[in-house]
Amino acid sequence: MRKLLALLPLVFSGAALAEDAGVVLEPIYENLAIERPVVMKVPDDGTNRRFLVEQTGKIKILPADESSSEAKVFLDGSELIGVEKDFEEGLLGLAFHPGFAENGKFYLAFSRQGPKRLVVSEFTVSGDDPDRADLASERVLLQCEQPEWNHNSGNLLFDPADGLLYICIGDGGLKNGVYMLPQKLTRWNGKVLRIDVDSRTGGLPYGIPEDNPFVDDPLACPEIYAYGLRNPWGIWIDEETGLFYLADVGQDLYEEINIIEKGGNYGWEFREGFHEFAPRAALMGLLGRKPGVPKGAKFLDPIHEYSRIDGLSITGGFVYRGEAIPGLDGHFFYGDWRLGNLWALFYDPAKGEVTRNAVVFKPEDPREPLVQPTGFYPDENGEPVVLGWKGKLFRIVPKG
Repeated sequence: MRKLLALLPLVFSGAALAEDAGVVLEPIYENLAIERPVVMKVPDDGTNRRFLVEQTGKIKILPADESSSEAKVFLDGSELIGVEKDFEEGLLGLAFHPGFAENGKFYLAFSRQGPKRLVVSEFTVSGDDPDRADLASERVLLQCEQPEWNHNSGNLLFDPADGLLYICIGDGGLKNGVYMLPQKLTRWNGKVLRIDVDSRTGGLPYGIPEDNPFVDDPLACPEIYAYGLRNPWGIWIDEETGLFYLADVGQDLYEEINIIEKGGNYGWEFREGFHEFAPRAALMGLLGRKPGVPKGAKFLDPIHEYSRIDGLSITGGFVYRGEAIPGLDGHFFYGDWRLGNLWALFYDPAKGEVTRNAVVFKPEDPREPLVQPTGFYPDENGEPVVLGWKGKLFRIVPKG
């Protein structure tokens, strides 16, 4: 009963914001064999090619004809990755260099074993074929040790303003934040990192931006941009507002969306959403330590959360700036992987709050969702495409 009462304010506030987004899901690429898609990116090189990342290790170039049954394989990384449990490990992130049209560079995040780690590497396109990657060109940028197989994250994103690369890494795995890494500035786990792939700092294979928040702290990793995260899944920087959206997967009660700020601490494993995370206090008690928050810690609240009534695992997306659905301009697409609910959220930075949370799609039976979203991405025209865990892709289009 206590849990139910705690959820009631959230249910009513969410209902007040909910309305129909005026869109439907239209299936695309129904004749194409697709296995666990997790990323779709269109590089800014004038070719309008859609690159689809399959968690199992391949990157395919989707055909322009959405009824086609064939797709070129840009990269086969089945031997590149290492997997203990393929549910969360594998090929996880892709980002094209801002100068991809000239230098052919792109970046991948993927899991490897022995030791278990998340790897971020730079590759280049084959000199003979622009539709093929050169696997031999790999230049490893960084490797983050992962205690467990889950909570890898691996989201990659170049800042459209300054060309710096953001890298998201999960908290190390298992549950209850047992490794207690997100609050430790000496570890990359549970963090957003920011690096410069075009320069070098000391003997590092990348540069450390001079304005990173912890560059002057000898007890902190200088790559860290933000921390206190559990398992980021879905990041986006809106070019019009400069706001950095990040969806963070919760554990027992809440899923959340954050606006990432430089040096920000988002509370995990002391908080889940807006709320105290009770298992953390219990764990500290078992260790004979005080359950209080770290000295001087200031946690930043998410802009939005939802409870187990609406889902079990958030998937973030992107801020829509296309033309086909003007009523959703400036809205952040997101959904729930487990129950298949999809929404479009509008955050008003002037008010510092979400003013609309429109329903994009709700399945008739959440036990059999039409799509379990792994990502929301813009196509070459800025129009939204939803990636489905079971190999289904959908376009979000206006009703009628």
